[in-house]
Amino acid sequence: MKFQPTKEGYYGQFGGAFIPELLYPNVKELEDNYLDILESEAFQKEYKDLLQHYVGRPSPLYLAKRLSEKYGATIYLKREDLNHTGAHKVNNTIGQILVAKHLGKTKIIAETGAGQHGVATATVCALMDLECVVFMGETDIKRQAPNVARMKMLGAKVVPATSGSKTLKDATNEAIRYWIQNPETYYLIGSVVGPHPYPDMVARLQAVISEEMKAQLKMQTGKENPDTIVACVGGGSNAAGAFYHYLEDEDVELIAVEAAGLGVNSGESAATSQLGEVGVIHGSKTILMQDEYGQIVEPYSISAGLDYPGVGPLHAYLHETKRAKFMNATDKEALNAAYELTKIEGIIPALESAHALAVLPKMDLKKDQVVVINLSGRGDKDLETYINHLEE
Repeated sequence: MKFQPTKEGYYGQFGGAFIPELLYPNVKELEDNYLDILESEAFQKEYKDLLQHYVGRPSPLYLAKRLSEKYGATIYLKREDLNHTGAHKVNNTIGQILVAKHLGKTKIIAETGAGQHGVATATVCALMDLECVVFMGETDIKRQAPNVARMKMLGAKVVPATSGSKTLKDATNEAIRYWIQNPETYYLIGSVVGPHPYPDMVARLQAVISEEMKAQLKMQTGKENPDTIVACVGGGSNAAGAFYHYLEDEDVELIAVEAAGLGVNSGESAATSQLGEVGVIHGSKTILMQDEYGQIVEPYSISAGLDYPGVGPLHAYLHETKRAKFMNATDKEALNAAYELTKIEGIIPALESAHALAVLPKMDLKKDQVVVINLSGRGDKDLETYINHLEE
């Protein structure tokens, strides 16, 4: 299995666990137990039950007829925006909360950018009666106010990260610092990033997306495989989930869309695969944006969920091996794609998902081509941004 990690958590040269000594016992405990827990009958039963009856899965695979007519292909949307909490993030938080409970943890910490992972973590902590602390960049707290309100209402303590660009990277830094000082806590990482085994564990929990996609495509088209799958990538959990069951099938084209911000070479971008080099960030070796001295270059995107200077190690490997095609979309292209989907399909997407939609005009689409776009989240949290730009 070429695209599964090694026992040490490496995808090719990427991955591993680069962690402070104080965190070694926590990460080792998780590494020694996560597969046994995930594969146990008790876990699977509770996980699937919650996904069905609490989250509302399976999420629909919707044939977007008007979008298909416009772009001359058969375009489906995997509706992760219809999940409870409004995004794909809850697939992972429910799974990891159950893992944390199996390990006897009672206090959960998390980082969040767009706030969707924070809301999903706070939601399952409320459900399971666990203490919850969420770290969020000060900049993101301002631009994602509805999600901050949700987290607080759900009983979570929201801690602002005030260093650096005050976005996702800095929230993650603060969460790791807190984890070092409070090793009894469980760190619920929200994407396919961080030290092994997190990237693999999160990918496995999000793989429900492509598992459903196969069955739904078979029912609607007669075959399990689409021609192309498109997903946005920041850290990359929704893309990992959408790609997971197709990774080894090279007939299926995988397209990962990064945030180009004001333009790839503008100095205000988060297009990691174009601008990054190999380095270590948040506990794993991957591709990240850095200067000549190895210092992290601050990313920028209008989308808080894609405003990250690296990608998960799986995506770094997919890029290096050319298994996935990496494209990008600017703020303006994403906004235009969001307005377009809203007007012609009546669906307001999250700004993150809008980046995936934004590459449709750049693709050489054929009439009989079956394209699935993973609509990773809904646009409620971004309404203020959308309204501000509509008025310009």
